[in-house]
Amino acid sequence: MNKVLLKLSLPTVLITSLLCAESKAQDSTRSINEVVVTATRSAKKLSETGRVVTVISAQEIARAQGRSLPQLLNTVPGITFSGAQNAPGLATSVFLRGASTGNTLILIDGFPANNAGSIDGSYDLNAFPVDQIERIEILKGSGSTMYGSDAVAGVINIITKHAKTAGLKGNLQASGGSYNTFRQSAGLNGKLNKTGLAINLSNNDSKGFPAAVDTLGTGTFRKTGFHQRSASVNVDQELSRKFILNGNLQVSRNTGNLPNGTFTNDENYDYRNTFLFGGLGATVLLPKGALKLKVTQNTVKNNFENLGPDNDSTHQVTRNIGRITNAEAVFNYDLGRYFDITSGGGYKYTNSSQYSLFEQAFYHPEPSVIPAGAANNSISSVYTSLFFKSDIFHMEVGGRYNHHSTAGNKFTYTINPSVLLADQLKIFGNLSSAFKAPSLYQLTSQYGNLELKPEYTKSYEAGFDWEIVSNTLSFNTAFFKRNTSNVIYFFTDPKTFASNYENGSFQKDKGFETELKYNSKVLTATAWYAYVTGKLTDANGLQTNNLYRRPKNTFGANVALQATKQVSVGVTYKYTGERRDTYFNPVSFKTDIINLKHYNLVDLHLGWAATSKLSLFGDVNNLLDVKYTDWVGYNTMCANFTVGANYQFK
Repeated sequence: MNKVLLKLSLPTVLITSLLCAESKAQDSTRSINEVVVTATRSAKKLSETGRVVTVISAQEIARAQGRSLPQLLNTVPGITFSGAQNAPGLATSVFLRGASTGNTLILIDGFPANNAGSIDGSYDLNAFPVDQIERIEILKGSGSTMYGSDAVAGVINIITKHAKTAGLKGNLQASGGSYNTFRQSAGLNGKLNKTGLAINLSNNDSKGFPAAVDTLGTGTFRKTGFHQRSASVNVDQELSRKFILNGNLQVSRNTGNLPNGTFTNDENYDYRNTFLFGGLGATVLLPKGALKLKVTQNTVKNNFENLGPDNDSTHQVTRNIGRITNAEAVFNYDLGRYFDITSGGGYKYTNSSQYSLFEQAFYHPEPSVIPAGAANNSISSVYTSLFFKSDIFHMEVGGRYNHHSTAGNKFTYTINPSVLLADQLKIFGNLSSAFKAPSLYQLTSQYGNLELKPEYTKSYEAGFDWEIVSNTLSFNTAFFKRNTSNVIYFFTDPKTFASNYENGSFQKDKGFETELKYNSKVLTATAWYAYVTGKLTDANGLQTNNLYRRPKNTFGANVALQATKQVSVGVTYKYTGERRDTYFNPVSFKTDIINLKHYNLVDLHLGWAATSKLSLFGDVNNLLDVKYTDWVGYNTMCANFTVGANYQFK
């Protein structure tokens, strides 16, 4: 064996287990033999934990180069990525098990990524190009014990490309397709002695299509263009067999155009957004565990400027910068035959500066300004989860104490037993709590309320994973219920029209997901169904079915066929059921509730390994050219295609 490869073998295996836990899965699914890290912050098989984790593997990501990240995630059972099929670059909303966007925590390589300048703190996944991702793990259900605020409905962990094998390898990719969309990417990946390096660059340009619906059919609405430049760098440095340093940096700059709202054109509404995520860390390998330290900086800069339609007297400017510094230590250790432990502590500091101006003819108010340093808060936390294992029985018991500098103290817990029968059937239950701290905008903007309390959620979950035929045929089902108190809502006084954020509402959601999967050397096929419903009870006791843009019923199927050694075929189908949306009627000055029809989407993927180094691919999305609406007043993609090529070199 090559000496360099031999020297790297032990640290490489351990680093891979801790950082990415390479998947054997072929599609977005879960298997009880799958090794994941997101559920417990340590590498464990799903058979050893009672959590629900879906994995999108490198193979499926490679088959999704014609899609955006929201479009890819929209194919996962239990996720509705509303707006994923709208014009490129428009904001999207992720609804995991029906929860609102800010209740799903986004991680990059296991560490939180938020936007401190947004209303609910959520991170725009349009910022992340698919070609820079190695793997995605999706934890469904409360994750607040391990990850703190925002991990109420679940966690989406984006694991970027890291160095894999000895020696540098590179790849070039180019594609083009509908809406004058062109993508190019280049990557360099490998290990040189004790240094691992992964560099990825990408460019994405699309002229798009009119984002807003032109009800009069004038044909004059501007196309909503989207332009993205992105780069990512990951470095791993082995200083000794037990001490490894790592650093990562992701930068994305997005520019484009926007409409002036529903059914409205705007020739002069543009945006420039910059996303920066970087971190430095160290991993200390212990005889029976590891200690991982990391500091990350997450900065988002948003600039919006609207000169108004046809250069009228309207002038609207919004500029905000959100900065989050996160420091964390994670300790994993095997305590013996029956127990292992994951403990940690963290400190998260958030600050934002904002400038907002809206003026028209004869109306020139002063801008709303939050200067740098005026809006800030912090969360300090410590947590521990103890894992018990004995033959067929496994149990996680954990808790996390959080101190928010503005909203006070909050404790969350997890009780998660599971039983594995005949190494094939896992039955699990989960009782846990979660919290979501109010965002800086909700606390300190012109509508802010410094007296806001965190939203607090109790979650209940039960289900099973059944490997009917080992590594070939599996069936799983999970039921969930989620009760949230102190829901933060936007209140407007009907008499004075004064508005601010308040606590007081109570949200109850429930549902289930079920999935059947078949896997062989040449064919992978899945079929799934998900159901969710929920009601909001306001401070006056009025109940509302408020899961707007979220369907009660979704189901789908995915088939991937290796037709020959060189040719692969993939088909993805998703049914999105009826749902409701809100629309402010400018005639009646009231908010109308609009019923949206169900729709079916079919996507087709073709791949051809022309040589050992060159592969070609083609995608047709919305193959049946279905006409449908995701958001009232906005267009969605018609049938569209992408063709491209990928070349690998050493």
